[in-house]
Amino acid sequence: VQLQASGGGLVQAGGSLRLSCAASGRTFSSYTTGWFRQAPGKEREFVAAISLSGSNTYYADSVKGRFTISRDNAKNTVYLQMNSLKPEDTTVYYCAASDLGVVIITARHYKYWGQGTEVTVSS
Repeated sequence: VQLQASGGGLVQAGGSLRLSCAASGRTFSSYTTGWFRQAPGKEREFVAAISLSGSNTYYADSVKGRFTISRDNAKNTVYLQMNSLKPEDTTVYYCAASDLGVVIITARHYKYWGQGTEVTVSS
């Protein structure tokens, strides 16, 4: 499966952005998906993940209550709605997909990755 992330940009603190990750190739509904972020010189950090059907979601404590992950299997797309953005949310965001069938929060277990989309939150 190929992943294409989009939706990043510049926003003021307290604002919102919605990231999208469009998948092509094999059946998207067969993949659990997640969002990660990575700042320069740091390890890739888990942000959110969602199950095959979308009924189960998981979040990092740092974004819980502010970010929402969702998916539309008919559109082969997973979303990350980011509200109440903070300057510390500034970095590059990546979407990822796994064919293991279970929700995963560790980057090393994801097989497929999008190219990243940059989010900048100004104070």
